[in-house]
Amino acid sequence: MNDSPGCPLTDVAATYMPRLSEIPSEPGLAAAVDQHAAAVREALIPAQRRGSGYRTVRREELADYVLGFTDWLSRIDWTEPSGHDFATLRLTAVCWLIREHDLLDA
Repeated sequence: MNDSPGCPLTDVAATYMPRLSEIPSEPGLAAAVDQHAAAVREALIPAQRRGSGYRTVRREELADYVLGFTDWLSRIDWTEPSGHDFATLRLTAVCWLIREHDLLDA
């Protein structure tokens, strides 16, 4: 996995990373993104890795998650709203994880 144009993390980051700049001015948004990031992290990190204190999100696992999530969005004909719905919060949280774990530069 790399940060080439076909990488799902690159595509999501290009679209949703700018939403992270809204977080400092919207405390409710910060809390929602944090909760979504925690849910994604919990889905990606098996219990045995969590128990050992190893909590790093792996790029390949996050990319697979994004592919599955965006495939689901495509199947339900989701369109991005002007505000924040479940999907935009989840994709913004993915961007937070990308940034926090430096997943595009690895």
